[in-house]
Amino acid sequence: MTSATLIFAALVFALVLTLSLAVLSRWLPDPGRERLTRLTRLNTQNPNFGPGDAAQASAWQRAQARLLSALLWLGPWTAGLSGGEGDTPSSLRLRFGHAGWRSPVALQIYFISKTLLTLLLPTLAWSVLNAQSWPANSMLRMALVVAAAGVGYYLPDVVLKLRVQRRQLELLNAFPDALDLLRLCVQAGLGLDAAIERVGREMRFARPVLSEEFALTGLALRAGSSRAEALRNLSQRVGLKDIDALVSMLIQADRFGTSVSESLTVYADALRTQRRQRAEEAAAKLPVKLLFPLIFCVFPSLLTVLLGPVVVTLAREFVKVG
Repeated sequence: MTSATLIFAALVFALVLTLSLAVLSRWLPDPGRERLTRLTRLNTQNPNFGPGDAAQASAWQRAQARLLSALLWLGPWTAGLSGGEGDTPSSLRLRFGHAGWRSPVALQIYFISKTLLTLLLPTLAWSVLNAQSWPANSMLRMALVVAAAGVGYYLPDVVLKLRVQRRQLELLNAFPDALDLLRLCVQAGLGLDAAIERVGREMRFARPVLSEEFALTGLALRAGSSRAEALRNLSQRVGLKDIDALVSMLIQADRFGTSVSESLTVYADALRTQRRQRAEEAAAKLPVKLLFPLIFCVFPSLLTVLLGPVVVTLAREFVKVG
């Protein structure tokens, strides 16, 4: 093998390794780093916060205010172009609630990104294809431009769907531990309303998503909403069938006067069993998922290392014999 081939192989290996590390750091974040980030955000409310940091924070707040005004101005126009009329915003608001995006400009950002991507991606694709003069067939070129427009139109929907799935899975994994804490608080003498608020505070750093949902439920209860209404709103915000069953069980226990702690114990065991079954199912799928990287990545390299010297030796012997 020549030096150019070795350098090329090393560069390809470094590129693959860098992309793999980037994907892992994106989809498998470090929990310790996330906690440090949340603590840093909390420290910005400290009175010992420096003047330079305060000036930077105020500049960022002014930029956010300007961006908010621009989004509010562009919102109706982009919503009309993106099909945001009729009953669509209500279902979108429900999906944004499932994703945890409760900003008043979330719909505007969604429609603006949908419109801009639908317009900009085909323009960019057309410019690149014209600059490269490929393909020569105009129909194929137009098909690629239309495909770029479709990708730009559906890309925000895909991002929103992935965000909803990720958040719902995190909530589903966090609920068994939260129910155990809720049962302990109820058995210790706290009412269900106070227990929900206390569990939300205790799980602020370990399970921030569930803590946010419990905090909203506690605020609704303190604002005067009935317990059944607050729990139904919690179920609607989460959007999971298991949590719907939990809310129905708590409402029935409150209505008929049955023991809430026993109901929480039984349902926490059921959720924990489901979580263990999901983990076992994921572990059972792992060998099948590893089959393709083994076939296309590991086995060719292994065969090259094992059979490469043999092939080189045989080629030299055949040359000598010839």
